[in-house]
Amino acid sequence: MENTPNEGLKRELGIIDVATNVVNISIASGIFLLPAIIAGILGNASIVAYGLCGSMFLLVALCYAEVGSRITTSGGAYAYVEKAFGDYFGFLANVFLWFGAGVLAAAALINGVSDLLSVPFPIFGQPVFRGLFFFLVFFFFAFLNILGVKQGMTVVKTITAIKILPLVLLVIIGLFHLQFQNLQWQGFPTLEKLGSVTIILFFAFAGGEAAVNMSGEMKNPYRTAPLGLILGVVVIVVFYTLIQIVAQSTLGSTLGDQKAPLSAVAGMLLGAWGSQLLIAAGVMSIISSLYSFPIVYSRTLFAGANDGLLPKFLSKVHPKYATPHWAIITFSVGSLVMALSGGFKQLLILATLCLLLLYVGVALSAIKFRISGNKDYPAKFLLPGGLIIPVLTLVVLTWFLLQSKREEFVSMAIFIGVLTVLYGLKVLVFKGMFHKVS
Repeated sequence: MENTPNEGLKRELGIIDVATNVVNISIASGIFLLPAIIAGILGNASIVAYGLCGSMFLLVALCYAEVGSRITTSGGAYAYVEKAFGDYFGFLANVFLWFGAGVLAAAALINGVSDLLSVPFPIFGQPVFRGLFFFLVFFFFAFLNILGVKQGMTVVKTITAIKILPLVLLVIIGLFHLQFQNLQWQGFPTLEKLGSVTIILFFAFAGGEAAVNMSGEMKNPYRTAPLGLILGVVVIVVFYTLIQIVAQSTLGSTLGDQKAPLSAVAGMLLGAWGSQLLIAAGVMSIISSLYSFPIVYSRTLFAGANDGLLPKFLSKVHPKYATPHWAIITFSVGSLVMALSGGFKQLLILATLCLLLLYVGVALSAIKFRISGNKDYPAKFLLPGGLIIPVLTLVVLTWFLLQSKREEFVSMAIFIGVLTVLYGLKVLVFKGMFHKVS
């Protein structure tokens, strides 16, 4: 049967819109620091890590693509897990997604912007003005997102272009001035070093898959979700690799010692103005990623409320703009509170584990749908090789999870325990606050 339910949202997003969101969310502050970090560990063999990690993350994206061609409601990974494994696991996935991968990351990013701005403008280091800055940013972004998904995507495309253009210019000029002697390998890296770098890179690629949270607003979502996601991930992998090549070629053995590697590359290739341009691009990069967060993660809250797992007010759609306004407001307020708390460093480790467990859930969902042959959710995009890709994805994710420390597993176990209690209260005590939207 066809599974394109009407949630009251406008289906206006195409493949390029989805790919743009993937790129915008993924290319944040990390790309401005990664070249030095990776080179400091692997030296000239850094490109190997990009290829390996890119392939690993593409496995995850392919699992999203197949399941996303089956489930076309809003919510992304949450919707996939809920349809495959039921309400309890759906509830866990919902909170992992909007809070773990969304709110905590948004809080970290806005603090990063404030830290960058505090260098030229010390006023951003003062708590009162810092808090006011946080409020204005989250309020303004929430307001723009409530006005409509089409208008929101116009802003996303514009700010993505603004932040990408300096990097594209840097890559083009750098490729015309390649220093091949700086790209020669001294030998294949050890598996230990390659493993530590791959973990860093994996999470630099991660995040963009949240763009499929907006399946309920995609035109022809069976095709748009998988193709938009895969296109966006491929662009990210190629782009990151080219930036590493240019940085390595330009700075050689000094790359690993740079605190602002891309700014240093721009200074070498373009002069002082180029260095300043890349610093400005770094700030814009974080701001633009922040703008996409309420767009994609509010849809997870909206979907959870539609399915009766979250309070029903979150399922309301604005009568004029056809956007989930209360979900957008709730996500933005939560992000503001966490940003103001300032005590979220340990929670970011929790966010990382949430993300990995979400990926595990999506891979398991792909396997479950394949084995069960569920006719209610037929796949319009089938991965080749049967279960090979989902199983390989689980192997990779298990390896990443095993790199976590014991105390991190304990924190996650406590978090899941708290969520389990909340789910029990929701089912047994506060059932009247929740209802499935037909």
